[in-house]
Amino acid sequence: MKHSHDYPLKARPMIGLEDEYAAGFVDPGHSHEHAQFLYASSGVMSVVTPDSSFVIPPQRALWLPAGTMHEVSCRGAVSLRTLYIDPVHDIDPGHCRVLEVSDFLKALVLEVVKFPAEYDLDGREGRIVWLLLDEIRRMPGAPYHVPMPSDPRLARVCRAIIANPADQRDIDAWSSQIGMSRRTFTRAVRQELGMGFALWRQQVRLMQAVSLLAAGRSITSVAFDVGYESPSAFTAMFHRAFGEPPSAYVSR
Repeated sequence: MKHSHDYPLKARPMIGLEDEYAAGFVDPGHSHEHAQFLYASSGVMSVVTPDSSFVIPPQRALWLPAGTMHEVSCRGAVSLRTLYIDPVHDIDPGHCRVLEVSDFLKALVLEVVKFPAEYDLDGREGRIVWLLLDEIRRMPGAPYHVPMPSDPRLARVCRAIIANPADQRDIDAWSSQIGMSRRTFTRAVRQELGMGFALWRQQVRLMQAVSLLAAGRSITSVAFDVGYESPSAFTAMFHRAFGEPPSAYVSR
């Protein structure tokens, strides 16, 4: 994966890059000197920072402030369209944000990634870049993340569940694997994540389910892929969490 230090901004507010990645590609933990607008025009990405884990389907993008450590993995083939942006234009300093991507914003991004590194800032290209920055600022956020623990033992468990939400191991199995008692494990999870283990795992499954539905997967295949025993059980949980069944979400 190409990084911002390979492409100096040279007095431009942003530069855009496009690339293709195969299923299973992982870009290990790193950071950028610029803010980053991370967007896949097709495919689903998983992004893990020290504080949160995000799943990014094609209708969403992730804003990463300059200097944010993150790891990116591609669950399937991904068409990456990313923008590196001067930190003076940070939309929310110090905070990562999942953003909706409108059809208009997508069209602007797909245009900007084709600009040369030293595009004409005073001409058509420059005007499109400033418009793109304005559109990014006005995009609403979306709930596509879960908190991550700072304890490295709990982080190993959380990363394993994020990699495979269908993993059915219970608290006893996970606590034993990392050398904790059940009581210590449950207390540490609640202190670090602000919720119980079962609820955190449910949020991971729902986050992954929404991303798979957005990518066009069937409700039945999504239900089994994220660890539910039947499509009806998945539909009931989805409805309780989002106020509508997955079929309504897909239609909308």
